[in-house]
Amino acid sequence: MALALAVGGFALSLAPPGALGPSWLLYLLAAAAFLWVLRAPLDVRRDDLLPALAVLVSALGLATMARLSSELAHKQEIWLLLSLALAIAVGPVFDGFRRLAAFKYVWVLGSVVLFVLLAIFGQEVNGARLWIRIGSIQYEPVELIKLFIVLFMAGYLAETADVIAAAKPWSIRANLKYLGPLFLGWATSMAILVSERDIGMASLLLATFAAMLYVATRRVDLILGGAALFAFAVYGAIRHFPYVSARFAVWRNPFADPLGHGYQALQAMFSLAAGGLLGTGYGQGHPGFIPAVATDYPFAAWSEEFGAAGGIVLVGAFLVVVLRALRVALAQPDLYAKLLASGLAATLGFQVFIIVGGVLGLLPLTGITLPFFSYGGSSLVANFLLIALVWAIGSERIAQRVKMKTPV
Repeated sequence: MALALAVGGFALSLAPPGALGPSWLLYLLAAAAFLWVLRAPLDVRRDDLLPALAVLVSALGLATMARLSSELAHKQEIWLLLSLALAIAVGPVFDGFRRLAAFKYVWVLGSVVLFVLLAIFGQEVNGARLWIRIGSIQYEPVELIKLFIVLFMAGYLAETADVIAAAKPWSIRANLKYLGPLFLGWATSMAILVSERDIGMASLLLATFAAMLYVATRRVDLILGGAALFAFAVYGAIRHFPYVSARFAVWRNPFADPLGHGYQALQAMFSLAAGGLLGTGYGQGHPGFIPAVATDYPFAAWSEEFGAAGGIVLVGAFLVVVLRALRVALAQPDLYAKLLASGLAATLGFQVFIIVGGVLGLLPLTGITLPFFSYGGSSLVANFLLIALVWAIGSERIAQRVKMKTPV
């Protein structure tokens, strides 16, 4: 964590004068980061690289925000402080994470409640209804929903994985009996997300669902069936929702409407091209030409000024976090902990893949954020909670570790 704060602090020292808040706020952020890792129980050993990389990527994202907008950077600092405070506060709860399995249906109910609130009070921005505004605070409920879905699936699959794996693909009765609640919860999320015209989060939930289902059962037929149903839903969304069809049209050919729908994607391409291999240098690029760059295209802004090499380093940091989380999953003795850690790793990994792939033109751009890096308080809060939970799952008691290493 000390090294992460040193590198992040150096990056923040390059920010334009006045772009960041008062210096005491940065010191408070650093103290909160240290308190987060020092709060861990003394009798356990954890992978401290997980919280350190989360803080480092957040610091680099904050430096990018300071480059783009001082107003957004000030807000991001407040959200970052709140995220660290919540990660510290829920630490004791996450230490006993196995108790969360008993509330698996509570997570589904919470997701439905958030969806209903979104349908009633949600605000539509650029064709998608994803945000709820309370006073001056705007929050994106789907960021919490993605965590709720993982908690539900881990709890349910831990109890039913054996019978689901043993069921034959042609045994409709056996599959419906045990997969019914699972598919009902997942299909409801898909239907509501598609109706809210957020294909990105729907894709993320599908990928997480498929990964956890495969880890639990090794049944490829269920993965292919779910993918086929999702493809049909996406096709329907393209045909009936102008916002979704415009996104796919821009992905296929942004030059067809260079001053309209394709303008944002083209400016991002020009930004990536201008960066080249090593970048233009911090503060020397022109990422401001990209509309909504702080939320949709911060990766393009970063890659313009730090080049393809900087982009690879940033993606590499995410890759290390995902691999470490998967290592935590492999080390767990029980199926629930394995599923929970692997589901959280899949959520983070697929989210990075979807948004970076959209920026590079490999996938249609979606409205989801780049974890820890994009501007957005709801994303910061949800992803810091994700890391805090994976970090707690990987706890290994020191006495037990010494006993395991003692020769017989």
